Amino acid sequence: MGSFMAIVPFISAAILAVLTYDLFRRYQQYKGGHRHLLFWAIGLGMFGIASLCDGILELGWSELAFIGWYLFGAVLNAAWIGQGTVNLLVRKRWVHFTSVALAILSILTAAILLSTPLNAAAYAPGVPIADQYQSILPADALVRRATPIFNIYGTITLVGGALYSSYLFYRKRILPNRVLGNVLIAAGALAIAGAGILNRFGAGQFHSFAQLLFAVLMYYGFILASKPAAVQESERSPQQKPAAVK
Repeated sequence: MGSFMAIVPFISAAILAVLTYDLFRRYQQYKGGHRHLLFWAIGLGMFGIASLCDGILELGWSELAFIGWYLFGAVLNAAWIGQGTVNLLVRKRWVHFTSVALAILSILTAAILLSTPLNAAAYAPGVPIADQYQSILPADALVRRATPIFNIYGTITLVGGALYSSYLFYRKRILPNRVLGNVLIAAGALAIAGAGILNRFGAGQFHSFAQLLFAVLMYYGFILASKPAAVQESERSPQQKPAAVK
C-alpha cells in the first residue's frame, strides 16, 4: 500500500500534464483568442506541478518541492482555473482587470512564500505532506492568510461556473455531454476542496487520492465539455456551413 501511495501523485501529475498540453494547444490554435483555455491550462499545469512535488516529498525533504506543493497546490491553482471559467462566461471589460489582478497577487504571494523561513527539521519521512505542512510553515506566515482568499475565489468561480454552465445546457436541452462534463469538473473541484478540509483534521492520507480523483474528473470533464462542439463542426455538411462574414 505504501509503495502505491508513493506513485499516486506521479500518476496525477502525468494526467494533468497531458490535459494541460491539450488545452494550451487548443489555445494556440485560436491565435490568442479564447483566453479561458490559457487560464485553464495554467491552473491545471500548476496542479500538475503540485502533484509532482507531492510525490517528491513522499520520497524525502526538498525545500523547492515544498514551495512548489504549497504555492501551486494549496494556494494558486483553483483561482487560476476559476478565472478561466470567468473569462469563458463573462464577456465584460472588468474581467480583464480581475485577470491582471490575479497575476499580480500571485506573483506577490510567490515572493512572500519564497521569503518565508521553513522549519525543515519538522519534516517527518513517510508522513503525507498534507498532514505535516502546518509544522513546517510558520503559523504566523503571511502567505497562510492569503491562502483562503485564493481558495474561496477559485472554488466559487470554478464550481459555480461549471454548475451554471451545466444548468444552461440542461435547460436548453442541448449538448448533453457538456452538461455531464461540467458536472464532472465541479465534482473534481469539490473533491480537492474536501480533501483540503480533511487536511485540517489530520486526514492528509486522503490528499493524494483526492489529487488523482481531481485529475481524472477534470480530464474527462474537459473532454466531454468540449467534444460536442467539435463533433458538430466536423459533421456539418458544406450546405449547412454558415456563409462567410464579408
